[in-house]
Amino acid sequence: MTNDFVQISDFFAQVDWNSKIYLLLRHAERNHITPDDKDFGAHVGLTDSGRRQAVMLGKMIPAIGDAVYFSSPVGRCVETAKCIGEGRKLAGFGVCSGASVNVTPLNELGDFFVRDVPAYEQTLREGFYEGICEWLDSGEHDAFYPLHERAEQMREMMFAKADTRFNIFVTHDAWIVPCLSHFCNFKFQPKCWMNFLTGLAFEVPEKGNVKVTPVTVMETGWLKF
Repeated sequence: MTNDFVQISDFFAQVDWNSKIYLLLRHAERNHITPDDKDFGAHVGLTDSGRRQAVMLGKMIPAIGDAVYFSSPVGRCVETAKCIGEGRKLAGFGVCSGASVNVTPLNELGDFFVRDVPAYEQTLREGFYEGICEWLDSGEHDAFYPLHERAEQMREMMFAKADTRFNIFVTHDAWIVPCLSHFCNFKFQPKCWMNFLTGLAFEVPEKGNVKVTPVTVMETGWLKF
C-alpha cells in the first residue's frame, strides 16, 4: 500500500485488463462555500476548471470495457460524473456518438455515514473539518456511524450497485476521507485535507484479493489551507 496518492493515469496504466475497477472520487473543483450558506453548500456548483478536469479524467479511462456512473444527488457531483462520461465519449470510448451520458444519483452517496442529521448539521455549523478529524481519531461520533464498520459497508454498497469494467462513484470529501483513513491509514488535519477529483480505486481481479489504491487526477491529492 502506498502512503501517498497515485496519479490516476499511472494507476490505469498498470491495471489488469480483466479486472473490475471501482472509483470512489470527490467531485471536481467547486466554487467557494460561504460561512453564511444556510444550505451548507448544497447548491454550490463546479468551476469551469473543475469541469475541464473531470472531462480530462474521462479521457484517461481505458478504452476497453463499459463504464457506469453514480453520484450523490447534489448537483456538483452529478455534473462531475457527467463530465467524466463526456470525456470518455470525446475520446471515442463507451457511449455512441450523440448518446447522452447516464448518471444514476444515489442517496447513499449523499449521506452514507450520517447517523443523526441534527447532530451532523450542528457539526457543520461548529467546524466541519474539526468534527470529521475528531471522528477519524476515535472512530465514533454522535453524528456518524462507527467509522471502520461503515467504511467497509460503503465498499460493499459500491460492489452491489454495479458489476461492469469501470464503475464510477462521485461523492463528497466527508465520505471519502473516512474511507481513506480506514483502507489506506491516511492521516488528515483541518489544514491538510484531500483535493478535488481524488479518492480510492478498488481493483477487483478475476482471482485473488481486492487491491485498494489512493488516486488523484490533480497534481497532488492533498489540499492544504
